[in-house]
Amino acid sequence: MKKMLFALICTASCLWGQEGTGPFPAVMEQDPALPTHTIYRPKDLAALHGQKLPIIAWGEGGCSNNGAFYKNFLGEISSHGFLAIAIGPPQAPRPAGNPGAQPGGQPGAGRGAGRGPATKSSQLIDAINWAEAENARKDSQFYHRIETSKVAVMGHSCGGIQALAVATDPRIKLVVNWSGGLFVTPPNGAAGMVENVPKEQLQKLHTPVFYISGDSTDIAFANSNDDFGRITKVPAFRAYKDGVGHGGTYTQPDGGDFGKVAVALLDWQFKGDKVAGKMFLGANCGLCQDTKWHVEKKGIK
Repeated sequence: MKKMLFALICTASCLWGQEGTGPFPAVMEQDPALPTHTIYRPKDLAALHGQKLPIIAWGEGGCSNNGAFYKNFLGEISSHGFLAIAIGPPQAPRPAGNPGAQPGGQPGAGRGAGRGPATKSSQLIDAINWAEAENARKDSQFYHRIETSKVAVMGHSCGGIQALAVATDPRIKLVVNWSGGLFVTPPNGAAGMVENVPKEQLQKLHTPVFYISGDSTDIAFANSNDDFGRITKVPAFRAYKDGVGHGGTYTQPDGGDFGKVAVALLDWQFKGDKVAGKMFLGANCGLCQDTKWHVEKKGIK
């Protein structure tokens, strides 16, 4: 078992070749106890010196079953002291294209360029359950190293819809939707792929929710805006960047601009980093001052 796990770690590390810019160089691996997912963690857990890892459960764009596609983005997050668990086992790079769109141009569905069947939102809960069990298991490398009280669900496109689908779980403390949004009715051709999460789900949210997307060329732009307009009971943040489409910046080195936003958001929300929070707080927030970013806020000063 240990030899198999080592081989999976070695293969994945060689495939991705990036460790992030944070203080804890990251590794991508697959755990035999969770073969349906891909795990991103600091390579040297002893280097944490007692610092615990908040949980980030990630849903893939296009309902893809490939947990390695967002490796640059998730590795960057992990290198700053987070445990990121993506739906889908690590697979070889797929053909260039839009990871979040289904045939016909609708966001949030599809089969990930043929990489296995569409995934389900319940797999985000599987990731959280696994992390909690590993934190409690005495012979686990994660024993007492996971901050189980700090859980975020995030995802791109279809993955963002999956995050909203499970957002009522009381363990979840943060929801981040990257270029995604709920449909009034499921898009044509998406039956059996994208889950039909009704707009009423937005009124059941109990945590802060952030919507980050590309500009009006992003096929999820209108859905994101509509969701944001309907949210009334929890703090909400909406931001999009000019010149970025539905594919975002996830595959750029260290996740590009979206990687920077994700790290700052998680450091602020889960580690109380006031400097990181300046990117989002105040009329002159960091994103607010960047002419390429457009920001709206509710309940976040």
